[in-house]
Amino acid sequence: MIEVWLREITLGVSIAVEAVAALVVAYAVAEAVIRLVLSFWGHSASRSADRAHDVKEEIRLRLGRWLALALELLLGADILRTAVAPSWSEIGQLAAIATIRTALNYFLQREIENARQSRADR
Repeated sequence: MIEVWLREITLGVSIAVEAVAALVVAYAVAEAVIRLVLSFWGHSASRSADRAHDVKEEIRLRLGRWLALALELLLGADILRTAVAPSWSEIGQLAAIATIRTALNYFLQREIENARQSRADR
């Protein structure tokens, strides 16, 4: 009885966390699109190519940071979903999903850090 109750609660929380992750992605994409459109609108012939590249790179990196946050939230939701009495099948699925999301997040964070270091070196 308690196991069923705990499973329902963790399932509800995991769905809520997934919804938050979806909102984070939607916000990130909207912000990136708006900033990109504004950068094109504000683009002038006097703006150097380097400055235009820096603006686009900053938009891309901000989007990457938001997506990294969303990946972390989704991984948390997956862990919650399998937290109460998981089957071996659910454990295997979680392992695969966690591996993929962790790898994506690792490479995304590495790219963000490389870009930050590159900007600091200038």
